[in-house]
Amino acid sequence: MERIECNGSRILIESLIEQGVEIIFGYPGGKVLHIYDELYKQRDRIRHILVSHEQHAAHAADGYARSTGKTGVCLATSGPGATNLVTGIATAYMDSVPMVAITGNVPTNLLGKDSFQEVDIAGVTMPIVKHNWIVRNVDDLAEIVREAFIIAQSGRPGPVLIDIPQDITSAMGTWIPSAERNPESMGPQARRLDARISLPTFTEADISRAVGMIGKAKRPVIYAGGGVVISDAACELKELAEKLHAPVALSLMGIGSFPYNHPLYTGMVGMHGSVASNRAIQKADLIIAIGARFSDRVISKADTFAPSAKVIHFDIDPAEINKNVRSVTAVIGNVKESLKKVLDSLPSRTAGEWNGSINEWKQEIPESHLKPKGLHPKYILEETAKAVGDDAIIVTDVGQHQMWTGQFYPFTKSRTFLTSGGFGTMGYGLGAAEGAKLGNPKRPVVLFTGDGCFRMNCGELAAISHYKIPVLVVIFNNGVLGMVRQWQTMLYEERYSETNLDRPPDFIKLAEAYGLSGYTANDEASFREALTVGLKDNAEGKTAVINVIIDKDENVLPMVPGGKAIDEQIL
Repeated sequence: MERIECNGSRILIESLIEQGVEIIFGYPGGKVLHIYDELYKQRDRIRHILVSHEQHAAHAADGYARSTGKTGVCLATSGPGATNLVTGIATAYMDSVPMVAITGNVPTNLLGKDSFQEVDIAGVTMPIVKHNWIVRNVDDLAEIVREAFIIAQSGRPGPVLIDIPQDITSAMGTWIPSAERNPESMGPQARRLDARISLPTFTEADISRAVGMIGKAKRPVIYAGGGVVISDAACELKELAEKLHAPVALSLMGIGSFPYNHPLYTGMVGMHGSVASNRAIQKADLIIAIGARFSDRVISKADTFAPSAKVIHFDIDPAEINKNVRSVTAVIGNVKESLKKVLDSLPSRTAGEWNGSINEWKQEIPESHLKPKGLHPKYILEETAKAVGDDAIIVTDVGQHQMWTGQFYPFTKSRTFLTSGGFGTMGYGLGAAEGAKLGNPKRPVVLFTGDGCFRMNCGELAAISHYKIPVLVVIFNNGVLGMVRQWQTMLYEERYSETNLDRPPDFIKLAEAYGLSGYTANDEASFREALTVGLKDNAEGKTAVINVIIDKDENVLPMVPGGKAIDEQIL
């Protein structure tokens, strides 16, 4: 492509297209009108999805990124439009999701003067992005976009933000394609990253120390997290586990990176982790942590966590080493590459007494899992899995249904489980499911949500209906804020303060109001029937909402109460 004399809005759109961007999720406003005019002109080259609220734009970009491995892009106007993106940006930041958020702002001569719909969005987002820019010269815009994508994608991925004042979007400049640009024109941060982006930071000595420690361990446990998914290291994780005959416990973000039906899988670890995973961690003499950050939901009471274990920490981010749990040694770098190096040097071992203990602990299951009452979440999740297959992308909101999904859904593939882990964002689900479906149009997408969460994001049904985006929405409707109520039951003597949701809407009528299908299920037979017709609607290009009535007293078990060691579980 040749150089073009054009305005800043054209430079922005050409730069996004150059980066391979196919879809932008956004909502227009006064300070981005020049950008939207250019989107109209270039609508055959790049697609815009008009969401119902800017927060959904961020969540949709997030779901698109998590499911495809590409960088998601969202766009909002200045002031309240920009601040409405903040929750979605923070959600992406906490879970290391590559995203480029673009905001408009008042003209440069009005910055800092409390102009109409002005906010210092760069200042607001500084703690929740890898980097942000305020564009003050149209000639810098293309290079800033290139830097933004490098930074969002490199190392530990994450969101970045580009704030573009209105006059920059209309100012004339020159679009210079990447192939023709002078490397000296690149920003200093982009130059540094360009030079180092593919270089490992671990050394042969790091690998040798890790191999030596692993070789001496009698009771090793692999604790794997979202970094395995991000780096596409599931194959290496499986090979390591099988070579060591070591049990594998996953964080919430790691789910999907190891097959649920593998004999070495022990389940989720932490507050709602399995008995086998939590007890294995507590009894281990070595924890091999891979792409996991030892969050408070995993370790609970820090001074009681894994008292007999040494820790080897594999992670791309040196800031995570020794942050929450002390490690004896660390291997810093892309975990796919570091695991390959370890596997080259690591001798195989046979199963032993340790594996026998693990298998015994795997039999310790809460009674409610074995003898469910009413329409149990386990049944809902397992029946859905049978109907949609291994290739489906599963999205959740946050709360009990999220934990049940982590416990019961039979995941076998990476990038098939999308959820807000670190930030715990209620209202994440519908936008994320929308983005996932647009990024993967040939794969089934299912949203498991709660009645409390769905109230927060149901307006996005407008976009899903308009663009004919077929998603299966399954609402776990217990008429309460389930996870909060569970804590009130167990820790607050059943004082149910403001957790009853005895109020509208009628979710079936709501779905119909948006031109979608709605079904109610209150037993196993009616759920199977609703699932069948809902998936038929999806096949015809239409979203279906299934309102599943479950018992409000159905709790997520096991559970580790606050301040207890992770093997002190309520079953």
